Amino acid sequence: MATDWTDRIRLRNLKFLLSLAQTHNLSRSAVLLNTTQPGLSKWLRDLERDIGLTLFERHARGLSPTSHGDVLIEHARRISAQLDRAVVDMDVLREGSGGRLAIGASGAAASEAAPRAILAIVERMPNMRVDLVEGTMDRLLALLTQGDLDIVIGRSASGRFDETAISTEVLYVEPVELVVRHGHPLFRLPQIGWDDVLAYRWIVWPRRTPIRNALDAALSAAGRALPPHYIESNSVIANITMLNNSDAIGTASHRATIMLVDMKLMRILPLPLSGFGSVSLYWRNDEIYPKSLQQALDCVRQVVKDGTA
Repeated sequence: MATDWTDRIRLRNLKFLLSLAQTHNLSRSAVLLNTTQPGLSKWLRDLERDIGLTLFERHARGLSPTSHGDVLIEHARRISAQLDRAVVDMDVLREGSGGRLAIGASGAAASEAAPRAILAIVERMPNMRVDLVEGTMDRLLALLTQGDLDIVIGRSASGRFDETAISTEVLYVEPVELVVRHGHPLFRLPQIGWDDVLAYRWIVWPRRTPIRNALDAALSAAGRALPPHYIESNSVIANITMLNNSDAIGTASHRATIMLVDMKLMRILPLPLSGFGSVSLYWRNDEIYPKSLQQALDCVRQVVKDGTA
């Protein structure tokens, strides 16, 4: 049951709250929101009085959210995101589509598993519009939590999200491969060892990403370390382009590598790594969600099960 203070909240007030969270300054927010500083200050004081909690600490440099303020700001972000999503969904329906699914995919899944899953989804639901967003797992899980995404397919990220708000299941576990361009000088050697590959520049995923963690674990198990002059990149396309135009050594997940090998874009170096990575499926724990979401989840699972992902 709603408490009295929620009656004070209007859509414009959500913008007040989000602006203060961003600027930490009443004067600056008042200008951005086309209102007055006294009016904005009074609204905030009245809201804090009605709730019975301090939302922002006042200090010489401006404002900073309290722990209570952070909670309310997060709710405001979710509400604002849902309203933005509603606008897009209504536009999609106005265009004659049967609805929209927004799917996020991290690098490991964006190049292979997610595209195949999307093809299965549109085959089952031909009138559905599907939006694909590629990004890091931290960004994608934040978008999923606030409602901008319906599904995320990507590296397993245990402990990096609210497990009460998001459901997850592991889709598959796979090794990490070392990859190079066709015609790489290493293939002229009778046998390839660690000293050989470490003599070249490496292209690796950023620190704390799952595929980088798997690589670091494999190097540690082999008693080795990355050469200091490596290139760090989280772009699948950029990595493929750099590898195909240099003698650099790259890393890729097994399923994505098989696809790249079939397309004759990469070759796998015969130097097995001990590290493994897993790809998981994520969706919100909403009490009610459309049948289309359940069908989409089933499509992702089936594509992986069939071994076509």
